[in-house]
Amino acid sequence: MKLKKLLYLVKTAVVTCLLVVFLASSGVAQFSIDNTPLIFDNFLINPQRTTDTLKSPVVLDGRELFFVSESRDVSAKDRVNQIQSELQLAINSVQTPQVDIEQRNQLPVLYLNERYLHTVTNQDKLDAETLQERAERLKTILEQAITIGKRERDFRYLTQQSIIAIAILAIAIFGSRLLKQLEEHPLSEAIQKVVSFKFKAEDQAQTEEQQENSKFLTILFRLQLSIAQFILWGVVIFIISDLFPYSRQWRYYLINHFGNGFISIFTTKLFTLSGTSYSILDLLIILGLFLALLAIIRFLTNLLRTRVLQATGINRGSQEVILVITRYGLIFIGTIILLQASGLNLSSLTIIGSVLGVGIGFGLQDIAKNFASGLVLLFERSVQVGDFIQVGEHIGTVERVGARSIVLKTLDCVSIIVPNSRLLAEEVINWTHGNPSARLHIPVGVAYGSDVPKVKASLLQAAEEHPEVLRYPQTQVFFTGFGDNSLNFELLVWTSDPSRQAIITSDLYYCIEEILRKEEIQIPFPQRDLHLRMGNLSSLFSPELETNLSQWLKSLTAQQVNNKNNSYE
Repeated sequence: MKLKKLLYLVKTAVVTCLLVVFLASSGVAQFSIDNTPLIFDNFLINPQRTTDTLKSPVVLDGRELFFVSESRDVSAKDRVNQIQSELQLAINSVQTPQVDIEQRNQLPVLYLNERYLHTVTNQDKLDAETLQERAERLKTILEQAITIGKRERDFRYLTQQSIIAIAILAIAIFGSRLLKQLEEHPLSEAIQKVVSFKFKAEDQAQTEEQQENSKFLTILFRLQLSIAQFILWGVVIFIISDLFPYSRQWRYYLINHFGNGFISIFTTKLFTLSGTSYSILDLLIILGLFLALLAIIRFLTNLLRTRVLQATGINRGSQEVILVITRYGLIFIGTIILLQASGLNLSSLTIIGSVLGVGIGFGLQDIAKNFASGLVLLFERSVQVGDFIQVGEHIGTVERVGARSIVLKTLDCVSIIVPNSRLLAEEVINWTHGNPSARLHIPVGVAYGSDVPKVKASLLQAAEEHPEVLRYPQTQVFFTGFGDNSLNFELLVWTSDPSRQAIITSDLYYCIEEILRKEEIQIPFPQRDLHLRMGNLSSLFSPELETNLSQWLKSLTAQQVNNKNNSYE
């Protein structure tokens, strides 16, 4: 289902981009000079863009025309400013642009509408050009650039480009809403909700209900949708800003004055390691590749679990051991390959390893201890996934054995994180280690005078009637002794599921109480005898009151003795 929705997303993004590019390309080719379409990249962008800081580009309406260098006492920037100002005057003028070339001091000089524009020097030309060829090329570039600038300021052109911009914006809004709806609905339902204009309170209420019931989108899928929306709006803003001369000019200004500085922050080399210099961008790329490596390894291990290990039928503990060894092995090998591909010499890692060793020895000793304990548990397999154990006061099933800790899920469905070192330092009761069968001890007390063989038979009957009590090993009843008020017995039963011991014990007690009641076997309650010393009563009471009180106590004692004898009979 997730792969299908991802394919839908890719198809939608591709169709949207194709529509945007089609409309933008149709808007660019609206005008022509002498029936020849103007394709800007063929003559406005220098294919051999220089990185020389002594040269500056001549920019018209956000497009770089060509580069000029400094000449004698005039800097390249001043020459560029003079050329750009003349070009702006020519564009705003109603006069048809006329560029002429004249020779002055054996150098070709360009004049625009009989006004001095630019002198072509040896520093301005490309390596494979002569001065005259360079001048002729610049003449063609300037004439076409001025013609395009005039046409782009025409009312008809601005109207058509505005229509195209509105169409692109509408498509972008549709695509953005579609991507938003894809977070909660399949593609067909998402399109219906975007197209329908009834998406008000009813649909919102339905969405809130579906948010509680539908959990088909993962965090990765939502992140992909957000990235797709960001790319979509970035492409739309770039294309719309390219349709108009003034917006293109501002875009060029922002990119060159702020974008270059922002990019330089990430591209500046920060440090050198093993002869290779690294920048923030390099570190981000390595981090991204490492995260991608973890994602691929996670996918492969899950595939190994679902397609291979579960088909073999081995227990969960053995599956977890294989998965952990495979996962960490792939991470180790992949990390080494990634570091070598990034130009890092692994011999330099010895310094980092020594530093990490000192850090582990002081600040990370608990983590190191838990990690070492996890390795011992992994290979010793004394505690595995699925075991029913008791650690201190906590008793439950082991859900996961990690490198640092285990996850213990109690009978109350509460997950408890137990460090691995605690499992080795303290006593751990593992009810399912080796053999999942376990014996339960159920103490029972009956009143004095009860028929002992009948009590034993009743306890055995209760154990036989319970479906979760194993028939082998056999159930036993022990007579453990004479208590203060009862005859004490202990029922010993076996079960194959120790995690249900509380439920089984409760069921057996219910059954035992019912059987003992039917057999008229009494369960005693605590009794105490009271003895009073009467030597000092003569000084406190009168002789008549003392005689009456003494007779009352004797009769009460005789009545208790008779009741006790009757209970024995």
